[in-house]
Amino acid sequence: MFYYGFDMTYLVLVLPCVIFSLWASAKVNSTFKKYSNQLSRRRITGAEAARRVLKANDVHDVRIERVSGNLTDHYDPKANVIRLSDSVYDSISTAAIGVACHEAGHAVQYAANYAPIKLRAAIIPITNIGSKLAMPLILLGLLLTFMEDFSYFFVYLGIACFGLSLVFQLITLPVEFNASRRAMAAIQDSELLTSEEQRGARKTLTAAAMTYVAATAVALAQLLRLILIFGGRGRRRND
Repeated sequence: MFYYGFDMTYLVLVLPCVIFSLWASAKVNSTFKKYSNQLSRRRITGAEAARRVLKANDVHDVRIERVSGNLTDHYDPKANVIRLSDSVYDSISTAAIGVACHEAGHAVQYAANYAPIKLRAAIIPITNIGSKLAMPLILLGLLLTFMEDFSYFFVYLGIACFGLSLVFQLITLPVEFNASRRAMAAIQDSELLTSEEQRGARKTLTAAAMTYVAATAVALAQLLRLILIFGGRGRRRND
């Protein structure tokens, strides 16, 4: 796997996905900036748009608050609060309205008992633990090479723990795409934006969705890399 000091599995598998992730991050920022200059003719703010989406879906117990930062918007299910960033909360741009409605879509998912988001919330503690233990377990396995069975056990356990991050990303994809679909449907049904303005909101949400696709690709590439590097150790020893 290593040629002239280079890790070929990283160059071939992981690096392209990392580049894709960097591109996706830059794309969402540039798209948001572009459509932040496209103002809604109805002059509805992001916070008001989120309220209308909640009301249209008979969700009345969710608070909407301002949070500092840029694109730090999120829905907190524990506090039952939608937090909108400074660039979204009181902005009347099509980008801000799209983002705000997307976060409201997450609140609606919880209210409607949308299965994937409930599953994602349930496995977060497990995936957090797994991601923290993955590399220490693999390193421990490498240190115990003189104890073959224990070495393989810890290495494979570490790879399995890392695999939990991929499971989380795979569950996240339908959650995010569904929230965007709910957002656009609400924008259209409630006529928050004109047909022309909806393009800006849709472009912003599509760019944001690509960051989740990129994160999934990176997690998959990293897992495949670990399997290629360490997965054959036991077979080679047995041969």
